[in-house]
Amino acid sequence: MLKQNGYAQYQNSKIMTASPAELTLMLYEGAIKFGNIAILAMENKDPAKAHENVVKVEKIIQNFRETLDKRYPIWEDFEKVYVYLLRRCHEANIAKDPEIMQEVVKHLRSMRDNWKEVMKKVATDKSNPAAQARVAGGQRSSVGYAPSAMRKTGT
Repeated sequence: MLKQNGYAQYQNSKIMTASPAELTLMLYEGAIKFGNIAILAMENKDPAKAHENVVKVEKIIQNFRETLDKRYPIWEDFEKVYVYLLRRCHEANIAKDPEIMQEVVKHLRSMRDNWKEVMKKVATDKSNPAAQARVAGGQRSSVGYAPSAMRKTGT
């Protein structure tokens, strides 16, 4: 019990001190983790656990969707991807089909990997100190952060 409490405190501290970019990365990681748990639950014929974890993935994707910065045209592309992923999650959940959920996780992994590249590029871009500060810390709100950061780097 003491180990679990210490781990929870560590995780909470990690979240509270993360930059907006790191929080976005954590959300991608969480969605992938929950997607993988849902896949295993589907394969093991555990519909309740599968449902619970698909819903977690849906909530993360919906969060990404709700925080799109609509001042920039690229938001529409992200909106289409998020709507598609939400639809596929819904289909996977209804059918308890691990192959559909694997597709969702594959897309999330790709988006996460692209996000990591964005973080690296922004962190090394000496011509944009404001962006470097956001990636390193300095802004504590991740609302609208991911899409606007991606739009600046063209990914």
